[in-house]
Amino acid sequence: MTQTNRFAMTLETLADPGPQIRAAHADPSPGLPSLSEVLAEYSPLPKSALFLGLAEDGLPVLLNLRDPVPGPLLIAGDVKSGKTALLKSIAHAVDYAHRPSRVEYIILTEHLVEWNGFERSSNCQGILSFQDHETASYVSSLIEWGHKNKNNEQSLLLLIDGLESLIQTEELHQQLRWLLMRGPAHNIWPIVTLNAQPGDDTKLWLEAFRTRLFGCIQNEQDAEVLTGLHNFSFKDLLAGSQFAMHEGSNWLPFWVPNPD
Repeated sequence: MTQTNRFAMTLETLADPGPQIRAAHADPSPGLPSLSEVLAEYSPLPKSALFLGLAEDGLPVLLNLRDPVPGPLLIAGDVKSGKTALLKSIAHAVDYAHRPSRVEYIILTEHLVEWNGFERSSNCQGILSFQDHETASYVSSLIEWGHKNKNNEQSLLLLIDGLESLIQTEELHQQLRWLLMRGPAHNIWPIVTLNAQPGDDTKLWLEAFRTRLFGCIQNEQDAEVLTGLHNFSFKDLLAGSQFAMHEGSNWLPFWVPNPD
């Protein structure tokens, strides 16, 4: 079996509920490969490639960390749509595929217990809560690092699990704006989760995200706020393991591999 279709054989046939978006009618999780299987199949990945997921044709969906054009990434979806699972999968992929000298990550979260174990990774710089008094000083030092290391080959992922919680900490607003506007050009990549029912204070931050990954969103009004598209929803995406992103003029559905 070729590299191209080895994993495609495990995915369910998808149907179109809306423009070019496909969604599963049955849970394919038992047939999906594990993250380690996928990465072993396609290793070594390019040094600047960040693994995001597995497309329906069985090929990996990658982000080029040396190209700042896509900008910061927003992962949006309903509660239990798999936003944190996707963020964890990205972190595990870094652990598997990259040396710390190439890619590291820092985790900001309101729920520290959900990230237990990641602190043991040599790629993880730490796990901080939004309210931790060290968080603001750390983010400031991160921006300082970005200014000095614009041409450095190392990238740092800022994994923010919960934009709505982060923006409640006003002392981080100015730093967050810099990271969202200039971070990728300085090798700092914010990858941020957001519940699909954004409040008015959260909506003000949406325009900073050039690339948006959508999980299951039942309410069309929520989907319209997040996409700008009318009469559109992501309700048929499989909660917990399926996402979609806009790629050119098309939509690219992809899967989060099973955790190891």
